[in-house]
Amino acid sequence: MGFELSFATLALLLIALLMSAFRILREYERGVVFQLGRFWRVKGPGLIIIIPGIQQMVRVDLRTIVLDVPTQDVISRDNVSVKVNAVVYFRVLDPQKAIIQVEDYHGATSQLAQTTLRAVLGKHELDEMLAERERLNADIQQVLDAQTDAWGIKVANVEIKHVDLDESMIRAIAKQAEAERERRAKVIHAEGELQASEKLMQAAEMLGRQPGAMQLRYMQTLSNIASDKSSTIVFPLPIELLQGMAEIKGKS
Repeated sequence: MGFELSFATLALLLIALLMSAFRILREYERGVVFQLGRFWRVKGPGLIIIIPGIQQMVRVDLRTIVLDVPTQDVISRDNVSVKVNAVVYFRVLDPQKAIIQVEDYHGATSQLAQTTLRAVLGKHELDEMLAERERLNADIQQVLDAQTDAWGIKVANVEIKHVDLDESMIRAIAKQAEAERERRAKVIHAEGELQASEKLMQAAEMLGRQPGAMQLRYMQTLSNIASDKSSTIVFPLPIELLQGMAEIKGKS
């Protein structure tokens, strides 16, 4: 009886040992296999066999990971304090490096993204943070990708989500924008006045060269004034017009 029990126990142990030797890796997974503590090879996907007690396997996910970078306090180059958060998209290209070269590639990438976000944005002014996000995203992505390459990680994209300012800075920016709008309005008005004065000067020169045209313009103005019957208007009669009319009468 005791022999049969020990045999059954041994059989169960053998079955459990054999079952533990088989591993199934999905299409997006790879297995970094160590043999007696030394790196052996990268296996997968599909069914792989591991020698129990001699070989150990670490699973690595090759899918793109979305990393939410916590809000960071950044001081811009023009000494403005802002709060910035971002999203980093990265994935593992080399499972061997990702496991051997760094203890926790996910945590290491997160910490590196935080420091890189502060370092890169601190070199730019506030206006650039607000208006040139695409260029800043590309700069942060290039710096991160260069530093994580040794870990077998590819940083595909970086997106700055929010740039938050305090209330006093928002009011200051609003005042600055209003002042800029007023300045542009005054410049446009001055340019219009300049163009109008140039046209009036050209018209005056042309009318001065043609007395008849001056009289015609005067009569047209009188006609426009006469159309308004709500008021009485007293206007001077130029000597040139009287002379012109006298000449016409004398000829008749």
